[in-house]
Parts: sequence; structure tokens; C-alpha cells
Amino acid sequence: MRRILLAEDDPRLASLMKDYLEANDFELAIEENGSLVEQRINQFSPDMLVLDVMLPGKDGLTICRDIRGQFSGPILMLTARNEDADQILGLEFGADDYVIKPVEPRVLLARIKALLRRCEVSRPQSGPKDITLGALSIQQASRSVQLQGDTVHVSSHEFDLLSLLAENAGQVISREDLFQALCGRAYDGLDRTIDVRISQLRKKLGDNLDNPRRIKTIWGKGYLFVRDAWT
Repeated sequence: MRRILLAEDDPRLASLMKDYLEANDFELAIEENGSLVEQRINQFSPDMLVLDVMLPGKDGLTICRDIRGQFSGPILMLTARNEDADQILGLEFGADDYVIKPVEPRVLLARIKALLRRCEVSRPQSGPKDITLGALSIQQASRSVQLQGDTVHVSSHEFDLLSLLAENAGQVISREDLFQALCGRAYDGLDRTIDVRISQLRKKLGDNLDNPRRIKTIWGKGYLFVRDAWT
């Protein structure tokens, strides 16, 4: 039984989610005070976090940013605001996905299952293939990245995106294919998850944000990981 920690201060919504998820074979713990979420993570050891953006004590975005380095499981953000800023900040702070409230319990369940499947698929398999392109080294077993001998700190899902791009170096990969492979569902034409993670990777890998030469945007087609740009 997979464990989920839900940080939500609306008791009616939290109770509804708890009943529905437990009926679908999840174990759920609820924390309504954002300041206590990190403590509950240590006590409950959840496989996944569902964080409301608006929480008393400490908001969900700040929690996500603060715990991302220690918590390796997927993080799903809940927001009542249909604003790109919240969604982009959540992804930049290390969230794996977001859902805009109000959300149907069955939709939330589907997103939770998809995130957990992605987490399982992204774990190292036997005989992982490391990737070396010039000064860039991607180690699959340790899920680590080095550039010119220095460690590049990337989130779990940034690592998955980087690995997929590097495995297909020299080939254009569409946003739709990247989204399907990494998010486990069809691209809806609006979600900016891939764009945000591409931008974060460019920053961390020292690419030029205005005129990138390592991870190029091919307008109307997708992204190109340049094979010979890693000197």
C-alpha cells in the first residue's frame, strides 16, 4: 500500500480525498499546517506528497523548495489559482506536476497513479547505460550529472529529461513525445512542464538562455540536444 501525505487545510476537501484514495488502496495522512509538513514527512515516510499552495504557517511552494533536496518521491501541487506563475514556480521548485482546484477525486487519483508509475520507471534498471558527450557525463546508476568535472545538481525529473535528450543527441524530439514519455499522458497543448524543465536545465548546464547552443529549440518541431556542444 503506497503512502501519501496530503498537506491541505480545507477539512471537507481533505476528508473527501482521504476517503476516495483509501478506497483505492492508498494510505493517506493529512497535515493542515504547512509548518509541520517536514516533521510529518519524517514521521510518516510517504511515497508521495500532495501539497496545497495556500497553507497556513508555510505555503506549499516554500515547502516544495525546502524539502526537494531531501525528499526523492514525486510531489504534486494543488492550486486554486489558474495562474501560470504558481504552476511555473512549483515546477522550478521541484514539483513534478500540478492540479488546479477544484479537482474531481478520480482525476486526482489518475494523476497520482501516473506520477508513481513514472517514479518506478525512472529508477535505475540492471545494466544502466551511462552517457558521455565531451565534458558532460550522465551516470545512470547514481543518477548524477557532471560537467567539466563539476557536479550539476538536478532534480529527479530534470535528470530523466536530460537523459532522454542525451540518448537522442542530434535528433529533434517533439514536445509531445517528451511530455508523453516523462509525464505519462498525452500533451494537451497548454501544459508548460517540459518548457520549464528545459529552461532549468539550460541554466544549470551553462547554456545561453537567449541563444542556446546546447539544447536548442527548433520552432514548430521540438528540442535538439546538440552532440558536439559539450566541450
